[in-house]
Order: sequence, then structure tokens, then C-alpha cells
Amino acid sequence: MDGARLMNAAVAQGVSPAQITQHCDSVSLCFSKGLGAPAGALVAGCREFVAEAWRIRKLLGGGMRQAGVLAAAARIGLEHMEETLQRDHRNARRFAQGIWELGSPICSVDPSAVETNMVLVTVAVPWLSPEKLCERMQAVSEEEVAETGRAVSVRLFPWAAHSLRAVWHCDVSAQDTQLAANKLKFVAEQCWWERGAAP
Repeated sequence: MDGARLMNAAVAQGVSPAQITQHCDSVSLCFSKGLGAPAGALVAGCREFVAEAWRIRKLLGGGMRQAGVLAAAARIGLEHMEETLQRDHRNARRFAQGIWELGSPICSVDPSAVETNMVLVTVAVPWLSPEKLCERMQAVSEEEVAETGRAVSVRLFPWAAHSLRAVWHCDVSAQDTQLAANKLKFVAEQCWWERGAAP
């Protein structure tokens, strides 16, 4: 199992990671995705599998000396995992709820579909691509600063032909989440006005 999102799934479902992985022969876990460590991962499985993974890693030049500092960061991430991930999930739901309440013809989201720290936003008009909306969310204009009093840059990811993805992590606060929702409102209204229609 690629366990990049294992801990998010466990916290969202209120179960142990072991329950999710019980039928897997092996699992990898990244400590920098969701857990907030700067780097690091682990692989788990039967003794023979881990020994072979260790051997191949060495053959390919992998390895690190004095890795205790990174291990310490991973340990802190694991110890505070539940609290951190619950906060990320709450912030993602808060953002989704804000988009839903906005009621914009530009974009929409189903708040009930948000279970973890990811929000998929549907771009609902054919004349605006997810890529263009992501660009506008990241850019800061003089008009935005004049109107909102803030310079906010939000990084989103074009996900599919008509959707984009927003992801929360330990460095995104509730205040950041509100600023992102406000930015989306500003950008959506600006796009709508540019098309010559009032929202």
C-alpha cells in the first residue's frame, strides 16, 4: 500500500492505521505528507521484504548518515498526528462550506464529500479553465489589495478538465483558510464581472 494518505484516512475514520493496512503485505508511509516532517519515509512488511528493500536501497545509492534529526521530526509528527490532521480536516471542510455558501456560478463544491484535508472544486463555467482559475488565485493584483486591503496568494492544483484541488497541511491555519475563501470569492466575482454579468 502506498500510505501517503494513510494517517489522514485513519484519523478521518477514527480507526488505527493497522486496521486499514491489515490485509496488505507491505506499506510505505511518508512523514512529510500530512505529518509535517521536513523529510522521511518508512517501509514496513515481512522481515524478508524489508531486508530486500534495504539491500536495493543501498545498491541504488540510498542512505543517510546522522538521520536522527529527521527521525525526531517524524516522531513529533506521529505523536501529534491526530490533533494536527483533525485540524487540517476541519479547515478543509470550512473552506468547502465557504465555497458552497458563496453560491457562485463560477465554482461549486459538495461539502459533504470532504472527508479529509482535500477539497475538489468544480469549475462550473466553460469559459474558465481550472488552470486559469489557479493562476488567478496565486496572482496578486493592485485591484485586490485596494479592494480587500490584503495581498493573498493561494496555491491550488488543476485536477481534471473541470476541477481543481485544494490541500491543507499543518502550516495552514484557520485564518489562512478564511483568507483563501475570501480570495476565491474575490476572484470569482472578478471573473464574472469580466464576462459582463453581475454575480
